[in-house]
Amino acid sequence: MKAHLPDHPTQLYLIRHGEVEEKYHRVFGGSRIDMALSPLGHDHGAALARWMEGSKLDAVYVSPMLRVQQTIAPLLARRSLTPVIMPDLREVDFGEWTGLRWEEVKEKFGTSAFDWLEVLDQAGIPQGESATALLARVRPCLAQILQDNPHRSVAIACHGGIIRVILALLLDLPLSRMAHFSIEYGSVTVVELQPEKKHAIEIELLNFCPLRDDRTPV
Repeated sequence: MKAHLPDHPTQLYLIRHGEVEEKYHRVFGGSRIDMALSPLGHDHGAALARWMEGSKLDAVYVSPMLRVQQTIAPLLARRSLTPVIMPDLREVDFGEWTGLRWEEVKEKFGTSAFDWLEVLDQAGIPQGESATALLARVRPCLAQILQDNPHRSVAIACHGGIIRVILALLLDLPLSRMAHFSIEYGSVTVVELQPEKKHAIEIELLNFCPLRDDRTPV
């Protein structure tokens, strides 16, 4: 099946940035801390570029945040594509949780870091975004991408929280339900959209890490 034909699906490559600097591990950084990648994070970006070498891409959309820009740079260096920067693809605003380690959030707010999506759904992060606000800012980005790229293959490089928001919007599920999906550093999730089918949204690949695959013994 050839791209751009009417029966070719719209294909979305949802790319999470690579591992961040060690000092930000298990820390709520969100949109308020513009952290860089760790050495392993740069390896994630290089492995992603190698893995996508044979994949056709018609467009690339990216978060403006440094960790995403660094991750996608090796892929863009191999392509003649100019990325479209979408400010509203930035990571979640964690309000007063920003800069706190997971255990500090538990101590200060009595909330487990693992329950953060449920807390978002309840607008429970002080001075932070709610699920309603988050969905409202990402929805127009997704709508624009789909409108501009029917029957094409598109990469969306962003953040773990934003990938979960995109999946929630596509699957018409509450954001809190996205806790069932693991979205690791340097991972790719591939979604195909075929409006003429009963199941118009299909997850073809979930949380695949090219770097981990690179290192798997033969």
